[in-house]
Amino acid sequence: MKEKVIEFINSKKIILIVFVLATIIFAIPSMKYLLENGTIRNFNEYFKFCLDDTTSQFGQTIIYIAILIILTIVYFLIVKNRNKLFKNNKQMYMYIAIISLIFVVVVPFLSSDVFYYLGVGRLDSKYGQNPYYVTIKDFVESGENSQYLEQDTVLAKGYENDWGSTTVVYGPVWTLICKIVAGISFGNIDIALLVLKLFNIASHLLNCYLIYKLTGKKLFVLLYGLNPYMFIESIANVHNDIYVVTCILASLYFLLKKKNLIVSVVFLALSTAIKYFAILLLPFMIIYYFRDKKPLERLKKCFLYGMLFVFIVGITYLLYIQDIQVLSGIITQQQKFAKNFYIILMEYFDRSNLVTNVNAVFLSLFIIIYFFTCLTVLYKKQITFREEMRKAEYFLIAFLFLLITNFQPWYIMWLFPLMMWQKKKMIQFVVQIALISQFANSVFLINGEGWRNGTPFTFFMLLGIFVFQEMSHRQTNLMRHTQKEKKEDKNGYNNQ
Repeated sequence: MKEKVIEFINSKKIILIVFVLATIIFAIPSMKYLLENGTIRNFNEYFKFCLDDTTSQFGQTIIYIAILIILTIVYFLIVKNRNKLFKNNKQMYMYIAIISLIFVVVVPFLSSDVFYYLGVGRLDSKYGQNPYYVTIKDFVESGENSQYLEQDTVLAKGYENDWGSTTVVYGPVWTLICKIVAGISFGNIDIALLVLKLFNIASHLLNCYLIYKLTGKKLFVLLYGLNPYMFIESIANVHNDIYVVTCILASLYFLLKKKNLIVSVVFLALSTAIKYFAILLLPFMIIYYFRDKKPLERLKKCFLYGMLFVFIVGITYLLYIQDIQVLSGIITQQQKFAKNFYIILMEYFDRSNLVTNVNAVFLSLFIIIYFFTCLTVLYKKQITFREEMRKAEYFLIAFLFLLITNFQPWYIMWLFPLMMWQKKKMIQFVVQIALISQFANSVFLINGEGWRNGTPFTFFMLLGIFVFQEMSHRQTNLMRHTQKEKKEDKNGYNNQ
């Protein structure tokens, strides 16, 4: 028996158990809350990790950080020892699925957006209201509609949410998903949240499968699929960005593996009909597909498939559009500020026109550089997919950190679909900033939600990036020094 235990430890499988145990510990506060209350209906403790009053906010934050550190360390150990830990892909997928199911019970303690999403879906599916023109609060507060709040807890949670007075802020594909989930919930918020989380798990596992089909490497599946950041943002907090990732990965899969540009463009259009940033990838993908054609022919194809793209996006909006007001929610969201350097400008310079001007300058530069980059690729003789995806990733990073005034940690998810074609340092950067964002969120666990907390969040993000980069640099130097010593020792031995 002792020999088997030693053999088990030496096989490093103990790492997998530690990760499961840490995940369960992470979920215990949520389990405790659900067992005591029996429902998520009255849950309003956003940015509070331990869902009781026995531990101070600072103490709760320390607990959160400690568990997250364990998860992060073990995550890197699993990635490093992936070939010893997972003999085949089935074992890997099963393990990711187990961790995902544990996170199902974690309540959305870092974001309340999911309740707004489900409320909007209920407004659409049950009450036949167009959520792009009618807000949840408008509907509830008109006539005798407030009576629905007593029985319809999905609508009630949406009504109480901070976004309850805002029309839909995302594209119609996401609205349809919410409509389906809310429609089969029978007005019960617990059923609705569970169903949506299961949808997100299915999307997460599909993403893992697509990543493997695109790369054939466990490394990228685990970097994405077992990332604590991904579990917290996509399953615990139930953000819709995971569906954008799914559509982009499907688009890349049909482009590269099935050589079907039409289906690829359709999936890219569907991702854009959730969050519009995905359109940035369109020119790179079309030009790559027709890389053997002459520039003029490439341009014609860009126009042709660009029209198909617009047509697909347009079809999704036809389900809801009445007039240009269909975009009002999206515009409203872009006028908000959170968690980036724009917050610092507002706080220390207190001049909103400065923020507007800086954003306008970055937007202008972005458009100019993006246009000329696409033009350069159009006339390029030799085009490789890896090189074009590296360019596209830089544009996504610029868009994410320089153009969006309402930056949120879950937006970092946008960078993962193209990660497989990046250089080593960029891959490390994407993984690192995703994890750092979760540690930086601890300032909100201590102080609660408030736009001024965006300043310390930004500070900790920058500090975390510096620390990670310094650690990576030292590790690289250590490896080089070790290799140099081994080489010198070998040469010395040979000389003797």
